[in-house]
Amino acid sequence: MDKYIEEQSRIIKARVENKPVLLLISGGVDSTVAGALLLKVLDKSQVHLMYMDTGLMRKNETEAVRAILEKLGAENIHIVMAENEFLSALKGITDPEEKRRVIGDMYITIQEREVARLHLPQDYFLAQGSIRADFLESGQGGEKKTNVVKSHHNIASPLVIAKREAGRILEPLASLYKNEVRELGRCLGIDEEIVSRHPFPGPGISVRILGEVTKEKCEILREADAIYIEELRKRRSKSGKSLYDEIWQAFSVLLPVRSVGVDKSAERRYGWVLALRAITSADGMTACVYPFEMHDLLEISSRITNSVKEIGRVTYDISNKPPATIEWE
Repeated sequence: MDKYIEEQSRIIKARVENKPVLLLISGGVDSTVAGALLLKVLDKSQVHLMYMDTGLMRKNETEAVRAILEKLGAENIHIVMAENEFLSALKGITDPEEKRRVIGDMYITIQEREVARLHLPQDYFLAQGSIRADFLESGQGGEKKTNVVKSHHNIASPLVIAKREAGRILEPLASLYKNEVRELGRCLGIDEEIVSRHPFPGPGISVRILGEVTKEKCEILREADAIYIEELRKRRSKSGKSLYDEIWQAFSVLLPVRSVGVDKSAERRYGWVLALRAITSADGMTACVYPFEMHDLLEISSRITNSVKEIGRVTYDISNKPPATIEWE
């Protein structure tokens, strides 16, 4: 990774020279590592880090991202509140690929508006935390054409493709898999808590809400998922590690199904069905289901249904990759 940093330093400096670079950052591992690399290679005044609160983020994500970027030493941090715009654009859309396309285009549309507001010059570079797996799953694996598993908004969006073809995109992690990105992050001095954070999709929880995305569904899923992750952090495996650290990726999915149940007063009610996902993997290209102890699942499920009244039933996804993908959409 030390050699990788040296190589990328030469490439980035030669391409960028003294021009500004704008990185769209999500707070996830990939974009955070990309940001740390740019801040190391370039003058900090050249690097603009833009985070959009799309309304599709995890609980308290915006505050956490701001703290991370400040700790990296960033001078130019731009927080854009855009929940209403993203949710309005997603209204009525149920197809997963269409969700990804709409979100990808919305990112670029808002980014271009903000660039004008910030008065960045026309020749600025757009940087992304795209990694090798993103290209492979989007059917852009190199010289040999590969099948599209799912389109990544930062790869297959028409506006992103146009910018890439114009040579105005920097993707310094494009040849790395997730485990390598984590190692690069450690070499750059990023805190282990951030480097070991579970992957989070660029389109956010929109692809963890099956069917149409609404503000109400986002709030339900955000709260349930926060409980799930909190429980994983405090529970220990037989090895003594937290379940969160033993699991490569864990998250909740809100299904487009209501199931009959009863409340504490024995009254009949319909509640949403929530699916829990937890997998182990090295690079995300293949994955195995995490073998929970049954008492952990029972207690986590009970806390979620007792705390989030809109959820009436919890299931656990036991599908490996392949045949299933890690995300549901």
